[in-house]
Amino acid sequence: MTSDMAVSIHGDSDPRDSIYGRRVRPSDVLLTGIIYGCAGLSILLLAGILGYAFVRGLPHVTWSFLSTASSATKGTYGILGNIINTLYIVVITLLIATPLGIGSAVYLNEYAKPGRAVRLIEFTTETLSGIPSIIFGLFGMVFFGNTLGLGYSILTGALTLTLMILPLITRTTQEALKTVPDSYRHGALGIGATKWYMIRTILLPSAMPGILTGVILAIGRIVGESAALLFTAGSGYYLPRNLFSKIFESGGTLTIQLYLFMQKAKYNEAFGVAVVLLVIVLGINGLAKYLSYKLNVETNA
Repeated sequence: MTSDMAVSIHGDSDPRDSIYGRRVRPSDVLLTGIIYGCAGLSILLLAGILGYAFVRGLPHVTWSFLSTASSATKGTYGILGNIINTLYIVVITLLIATPLGIGSAVYLNEYAKPGRAVRLIEFTTETLSGIPSIIFGLFGMVFFGNTLGLGYSILTGALTLTLMILPLITRTTQEALKTVPDSYRHGALGIGATKWYMIRTILLPSAMPGILTGVILAIGRIVGESAALLFTAGSGYYLPRNLFSKIFESGGTLTIQLYLFMQKAKYNEAFGVAVVLLVIVLGINGLAKYLSYKLNVETNA
């Protein structure tokens, strides 16, 4: 009796009510086409920009271009000094911003009680991330350069960029910590571990893929920044005479040198710098994807 009723029920049901027999509406087809069209347009734009830059600039990226510094007397237009300046600024900025950003995120997520103060801090970090970089450059020039007496130097540029990437590292670390299950926290505290021990040995390692992704994306922003550094780090392209004294000297990064080449109508050299920058940015993004995947696999294993 029951089986007959089931057969009759299934026999009377409309096959269009199931997910397999549902009719395809014209609006669904139209929206699907628009979505695929937007995705294809994004890919075409990226391919067009990369292709044009590589076609124009790759023939001019030679060994002498990468291994020498610009010199009016020798007639060379190398970018070795700019590459070294970029590395200086990346390392110094990360040494300052990474512990500050991760520490701020740990405090906001694990120690601070939800309330007005936490909302104010989060609103401040979100506002900082939306301020134009040129304003950071003006502030860095006035405060770090003039008030603190650092002048046009790599340290001034690094301190300015620290303010710029601090919200990025803080927010990504917060989101990474939120993905760690609360059972990890309760389990560690339940067996007698202190809160700091739990954060240091359980939370931070579990959230490391997200934290590392945020740091690598911050490196990409440092490498691609120009407006803020133009007012703070200057445009010096000389090779460092001393490892530590260079920090207090003017140093133009690759993006600054690209701007100067374009200003002087040296388009071939400018496109050569553009190729180097694109390779660095693509490498940073690829490294972020790879490390995030590896750490996720090791964490979930």
